[in-house]
Amino acid sequence: MTIAVFGNWYKKSTLEEVAHVLDFMESRGVEVLLAQELRDEMNLRDKYHPYTPTTDRYVDFALSIGGDGTFLYTASVVGDRSIPILGINCGRLGFLADVQTSEVDYVCDQLVQNNYTIEQRALLHVNCNNSGHIEQPFALNEVAVLKQELSSMIGVEVKVNEELLNYYKADGLVVATPTGSTAYNLSVGGPLMMPQTKGLILSPIATHALNVRPIVIPDDWKIDITVKSRSHSYLLSVDGRSYTMKEDISLHIEKAPYTVKLVQIGDRSFLNSLKEKLAWGR
Repeated sequence: MTIAVFGNWYKKSTLEEVAHVLDFMESRGVEVLLAQELRDEMNLRDKYHPYTPTTDRYVDFALSIGGDGTFLYTASVVGDRSIPILGINCGRLGFLADVQTSEVDYVCDQLVQNNYTIEQRALLHVNCNNSGHIEQPFALNEVAVLKQELSSMIGVEVKVNEELLNYYKADGLVVATPTGSTAYNLSVGGPLMMPQTKGLILSPIATHALNVRPIVIPDDWKIDITVKSRSHSYLLSVDGRSYTMKEDISLHIEKAPYTVKLVQIGDRSFLNSLKEKLAWGR
């Protein structure tokens, strides 16, 4: 078995957990490829081969050690290579990285013994018109357009399947996957969705009209967005990766042609995560 290990390289607690996982995998005879940043920070360049997006070595699993941000980074590096990802949580509120550090030995042992299931998660793919470019255009959580100015709103025209949905006067708009329903979408009042739901969420941010509410559309619908701004520019966020865009750059968003594979071990469930992390029923 070969695994690729990613981690939040600038946090000491995460580096300690990475070292623990590396020792565990070595004791089980598992070959490890280590993210370049971790090899450099931990001075392990002579011991482990690096993982790069262009590596031709076969990888069975990727371990993401950190928080949900580290998981999103891991998913962006893995891309469409169909490598299942297991998230180990060294952060705070983790819905993607939901394995706690106290469970690491048990969970890694189950992984080595092939006692796991795979859950498919949909992504978004965002394209610009000819005058724009996005280096990493895939998002597991959300794509958001945001204002740059502190005081003025932006105008966001949204079409779905080429039909006008709305012209939002707001601080921005979040387009989220079911996986991303617990992320930025949740903080702006959007609905929670089970990860298996085949839908996309459009949630306006601080809209000026009280009758404008989030809406869920089928995930095979295509979304076109045009932005008007006083500064003639706006911010585009793709899973937290930010780009400054001119207002003449329109966006086309649709479901990506591939999915992210999440490793699930034991009887963990999304509902259990919701009840635990959002303190439901307490």
